[in-house]
Amino acid sequence: MKAHILVAGNIGAGKSTLVQALSERFGWTPLFEPAAVNPYLEDFYADMRRWSFHSQIFFLTHRLRIHQEAAHHPGIVIQDRSIYEDAEIFVETLYRQGHMSPRDYQTYRALYETLRDLVPPPDLVVYLRASVPTLLARIARRGRTYERKISPAYLRELNARYEAWIRDFHLCPVMIIPADEVDFVAQPQWLERIHTHLLRTLKAAPAEPFIMPVAPILANGGDRP
Repeated sequence: MKAHILVAGNIGAGKSTLVQALSERFGWTPLFEPAAVNPYLEDFYADMRRWSFHSQIFFLTHRLRIHQEAAHHPGIVIQDRSIYEDAEIFVETLYRQGHMSPRDYQTYRALYETLRDLVPPPDLVVYLRASVPTLLARIARRGRTYERKISPAYLRELNARYEAWIRDFHLCPVMIIPADEVDFVAQPQWLERIHTHLLRTLKAAPAEPFIMPVAPILANGGDRP
């Protein structure tokens, strides 16, 4: 089976963890975002207006390479974050909050729209929907120094943009995981359920986003009858 799956979601939603867990469990090929090697990221969090354009151009360049790699892969590829989120969520938010100048924003949008049309769309987007308290707790848990300055207000704005984007995204089917209730780190049994619904959504290709049901997992690891 050949498929390109994107895992989307706000900072701290659990994208990388889910990509890693599913790829290890089911033998899929993971493709991770280059956040750890972005040479502008720490500067960006310290001074967003000065470094936003540089940081986002870095992400756009590397994300395009990842999309191209995924498009040519013969099996199932699961990707951490997408080229669409960079532009429609993060750059849009930076611009609306005054952290990116109109000149830089227009230059970025022109480049993004050109590149977006050059890559084939994915086969499925898996969106991890998480509230700000959940995001803050998970950000604190992983303890990245450069993320300590991220404010709740910034996360709320990103969440609003994510909801608007996922509502209007029609390039492929969408599966929504309620990440506040689905803790696949504390309860790895969730991975089997996510896997089942993910493959069903791929096959059925619903026109509207599919929201994964969250019936509790029993203490013995089974599903509630």
